[in-house]
Amino acid sequence: SVAPFFPNMAALSAWFWNERFWLPHNVTWADLADPEPGVEYPKAGHVLSALPLALGIFAVRLLFERFVARPCAYLLRIQAEITRRAQPNAILEKVFTSITKYPDARRLDGLSKQLDWDVRRIQRWFRHRRNQDKPSTLTKFCESMWRFTFYLYIFTYGIRFLWQSPWLWDTRQCWYNYPYQALSPGLYYYYVTELAFYWSLMFSQFTDIKRKDFLIMFIHHLATISLISFSYVNNMLRVGTLVMCVHDSSDFLLEAAKLANYAKYQRLCDSLFALFGAVFMGTRLIIYPLWVLNTTMFESWEIIGPYPSWWLFNILLLVLQVLHVIWSYLIMRIAFKAMVRGKVSKDDRSDIESSSEEETDTPPPASRSAPPAKGENGTNGHLAAGAWQQD
Repeated sequence: SVAPFFPNMAALSAWFWNERFWLPHNVTWADLADPEPGVEYPKAGHVLSALPLALGIFAVRLLFERFVARPCAYLLRIQAEITRRAQPNAILEKVFTSITKYPDARRLDGLSKQLDWDVRRIQRWFRHRRNQDKPSTLTKFCESMWRFTFYLYIFTYGIRFLWQSPWLWDTRQCWYNYPYQALSPGLYYYYVTELAFYWSLMFSQFTDIKRKDFLIMFIHHLATISLISFSYVNNMLRVGTLVMCVHDSSDFLLEAAKLANYAKYQRLCDSLFALFGAVFMGTRLIIYPLWVLNTTMFESWEIIGPYPSWWLFNILLLVLQVLHVIWSYLIMRIAFKAMVRGKVSKDDRSDIESSSEEETDTPPPASRSAPPAKGENGTNGHLAAGAWQQD
């Protein structure tokens, strides 16, 4: 019946919002519900305002890619590749969607007998079918230009906002008088805009061409949204802005390197990637642990003391640091390979396959399908385990 459902929901809500988990000792939700006149504290309902804003950002992205990014691509002589569509065939389509996109020699022989096609014709069909699902260089350029624009904007805004904030210069200010810290309009805008952007990335995954890192990036975006929302509800916004700014500092450089790669400016691409690697490792292996983790783990312990959600927040930040180490290793590995080859790796994930593949009847090497790690970003990291451009 419907009647018992609502008491159960009330009990579930009371359990989820347990004050002893979310708040420091001797603080209750009632203490935060009635602030002084002109003062507002973060509320859980505020994060819902990110959803309509995310739809707006998604709409702006579509307009930006069509009327700004695409003309820029044409100026750089980047055109959409013309790919030959695979001939409709129910049997091969079932194999492609349900079994494998790279049939081995044994399966090719079986299909050849079943369809009365020669093996090369079947290989050609699978190559054309794979290419149908891959975004063109034009599509990737437009996507990267949108991300570059947003990351540069939000990083610039974050630096400008934090420059006027006392906790940038003294991180202990993140914890004085916690959790009775007022929510300013600038702080609210910074947080909700960042949260809305990652919601928009979630939406766009279902409308963009589906890529092989779909699940990895979906989990990354979900983790980012959860971490941002968690810190907002917990009123850890001050230290949260430091975390976001540290991660935003390198993302626009990665997208800039991708843009140079798609436009075939190899030297510029290599230089931007080297700069990205230096900023990434400097911010995430030095600044993040010595500045951000130091204040969340040690300064906060001295000022407010630990409590359950404090432990969870710090565990998540430590997991993030582990990922930083892994991604930094991947960057150094890519940089080493680049020095050996003389240039940064090309984009493995989405390139149109060449006709030379017709001559092979074996799947591509394992490195082609190595899944990306994103971490980002993240918070924000958009690195791949196989090739740096794989986002």
